[in-house]
Amino acid sequence: MNIWVTMVAAGLITYMMRVFFIVLVGRKEIPNNIRMGLQFVPPAVLTAIIVPEVLYSDSVMQLTIKNYRLIAAVLACIVAWKTKNAILTVVVGMLVLLILQMLSN
Repeated sequence: MNIWVTMVAAGLITYMMRVFFIVLVGRKEIPNNIRMGLQFVPPAVLTAIIVPEVLYSDSVMQLTIKNYRLIAAVLACIVAWKTKNAILTVVVGMLVLLILQMLSN
């Protein structure tokens, strides 16, 4: 039951934050320098989420060939750079990780 209360509360808080800013900022013009800065928020958030998951294992940085997440992430980055296709990037990254993990067992 606690997990449901937590999930509903988190959803409501997220919704209220968005509504608050839409109502607050929706009537005002956002300065150009802030608008330009906001463009960097999604890549920064994604980087903050993905990089620790890729580079760290058991709180230790793993920059070795045995770090299958790092190999999959590098290949996914190459696919993203070459194709600019998000779905293909995710599929390639997940398949590479799955194959490397299956081969190691």
